[in-house]
Amino acid sequence: MGQMEVIGIRQQIADRLRADIVAGALAPNQKVTEEALAQRFGVSRGPIRDVLLELSKEGLLVTRANRDTRVNDVAAPEVQTMLVKLRLDIETYALQRVAQNPSGEFLQRLGEALHDLSMQLRAGNFAEVAKADIAFHRLIVHEAGGDDLVNLWQPIIMRMRMNYRRLASPDQAIVEHEQIVAAIGAGNGAAAVTALKTNVR
Repeated sequence: MGQMEVIGIRQQIADRLRADIVAGALAPNQKVTEEALAQRFGVSRGPIRDVLLELSKEGLLVTRANRDTRVNDVAAPEVQTMLVKLRLDIETYALQRVAQNPSGEFLQRLGEALHDLSMQLRAGNFAEVAKADIAFHRLIVHEAGGDDLVNLWQPIIMRMRMNYRRLASPDQAIVEHEQIVAAIGAGNGAAAVTALKTNVR
């Protein structure tokens, strides 16, 4: 197996575990082990060890010296409120930028991300929903500011816990994201931000 293939597999595992944690499929304080994860993903323990270290640096996992690794606690309510505000600040900036002159190629990729998110919402798999939702918003943030802006945004969103169960139906979340896409396509940054504030809470 080549180095690039190993890196790709490691990234896929990291993305899956991030989505599981953000969606609550892996609960706060739940123990995670190299052995169990290696078996789950069908890989050796080496890539798993790298992933656990990466997620620990991001604050999603907590590893105690000579002890086990567990999912980090949910942020305290006042910290969660701060995280939501920081996320909204970054994504508001991103939406205002991308709505100024969105390219056809970007709108196509955003439409594809919306389609994937819609399918996962209707399937009701919250871990897959989290992964697709993060990908949708990451696309906007990256289009606005590249890796630099994503690197500011990602640790914030990863410490949040997405309350997808607040939704009365999958259609509610789909409409919220459709409104964001439509506003960007119309070049209306203010409307996109209004739709974002309905979606992120």
